[in-house]
Amino acid sequence: MAVTLTEKAARHISRFLEKRGKGIGLRFGVQTTGCSGMAYKLEYVDEAETDDLVFESQGVKVFVDAKSLPYVDGTELDYTREGLNEGFRFYNPNVKDTCGCGDSFRI
Repeated sequence: MAVTLTEKAARHISRFLEKRGKGIGLRFGVQTTGCSGMAYKLEYVDEAETDDLVFESQGVKVFVDAKSLPYVDGTELDYTREGLNEGFRFYNPNVKDTCGCGDSFRI
C-alpha cells in the first residue's frame, strides 16, 4: 500500500509549506461528491490525526486517513502546468470512470 509523489509534486508541496511557515505534509483523501460519486481532497497538515497512515515520498510526508486508503492506494500525485492552468494530477489505478468535467471519479 502506498501513495507516491513525482519530483515536481514534492517540490511544489515543499515550497508551499516553506512559504506557509508551518506544516508537516499533505493530507490526501476522498469525499463523496460530484457526478461520478467521489472527488479528491487535499489539504496541508499541521498535526497528524490518530487514524492517519503516513507515506513518505521524495522527502515529503503524505497523510491518508484509513477510510480513504482503499480508494487512493497506489495513486501517484503529479503537479503540472499546461498554459495558464496548473495543479495536481492524480494517477489512480483504482479509478473505473470519471465524469465529463474530470472533477469526480468512480471506483
